[in-house]
Amino acid sequence: MFDIRAVREAPDAFDEALKRRGAEPAAARLVALDDQRRSVISRLQDAQTRRNAASKAIGKAKAQKDEAEAARLIEEVGALKGAIQADEDTERTVTAELEETLAALPNMPLADVPVGVDESDNVELRRVGEPPVFDFAPKEHDELGEALGLMDVPAAARIAGTRFTVLRGKLARLERALGQFMIDLHTGEHGYTEVSPPLLVRDEAVFGTAQLPKFAEDLFHTTDGRWLIPTSEVPLTNLVREQILDAAALPIRVTALTPCFRSEAGSAGRDTRGMLRQHQFQKCELVAITTQEDSLAEQERMTACAEKVLQALGLAYRVVTLSTGDLGFAAQRTFDIEVWLPGQGTYREISSCSVCGDFQARRMNARYRPAADEAPRFVHTLNGSGVAVGRALIAVMENYQDAAGTITIPEVLRPYTGFDTIAP
Repeated sequence: MFDIRAVREAPDAFDEALKRRGAEPAAARLVALDDQRRSVISRLQDAQTRRNAASKAIGKAKAQKDEAEAARLIEEVGALKGAIQADEDTERTVTAELEETLAALPNMPLADVPVGVDESDNVELRRVGEPPVFDFAPKEHDELGEALGLMDVPAAARIAGTRFTVLRGKLARLERALGQFMIDLHTGEHGYTEVSPPLLVRDEAVFGTAQLPKFAEDLFHTTDGRWLIPTSEVPLTNLVREQILDAAALPIRVTALTPCFRSEAGSAGRDTRGMLRQHQFQKCELVAITTQEDSLAEQERMTACAEKVLQALGLAYRVVTLSTGDLGFAAQRTFDIEVWLPGQGTYREISSCSVCGDFQARRMNARYRPAADEAPRFVHTLNGSGVAVGRALIAVMENYQDAAGTITIPEVLRPYTGFDTIAP
């Protein structure tokens, strides 16, 4: 969400930033709406001043027994009351339209974000680790899981429909072990505080992190007007909504391991096999609340924390900067971490670490006070996956398979699993 004053001060720069994201110019319309709003407010203030003066004059005229003047003033007050009511309605309508227009616009990319149309224009920053070399054709995770008898997509379809998976036995335990390992790593070594947040949230919370109103079709809506969280970014970031924090409390770093729910609208035909794209999945989320001065360094730190998960698991990965055409709605800049999947022979996204500036904070009215005698400022928010548990499970299965279909458990996970292999 943007401050209309900033749009008025630099309309050309605002439109240029939208152009980098492939969006249409909006400054002229926003300024016109704001001009209309200001004009109505000015007219309202004049009318209210005149009404107040006329109301006082009525008493004076009656005290002087000037009934004609009193009657004229009463008529004027009546007319002003109707005009004020009409202008108040107009002001509410115009303000709502201005706010809706502002709310529908994506965040502005940072200057170093590569301009592009889609993911093909993302820029690789680094590769870490070497993909394993097999003397056999590596299988994809769904084939491995089915052969083990521990991954059951047909059963899930009978229960819930497509894009769900049932895991059993050691594979279910491996998934749980991955999530517990991630939470322990981020809380024990990276300084994040674990949170157990609500999985159902109100409209205001989803608006605050910018999934609403634009992406309502990607969410699941309940019959009592709440939303199932698409990621725990939503409740974690909203922990600071409508707050004025002390500067000494920043940065705030929180993490949660939760189920996530997405309708996957628009993904028909994509990743229909296995667990790559599900309606329900586990994710370890990282959220940071910080200042403008520290937010870019915090993004680097958060990305490094997510990378530590893959390094500990011994998985090869690469980090890319998303282009403007692939950038999320609320992000100023995003670093994607893509893990190597031997079954597909390619890197696939397993974490996105985004800095959002004050875009979400304005929607949540989340601020901090730099000093006791200074005015509050909006915080900067960041979020990232630390990491997606289902995709980490896929990566472990595919990278640690052998020709017989046995999966070796990475050493770091064995205290959590209690076993070192999963064999057919």
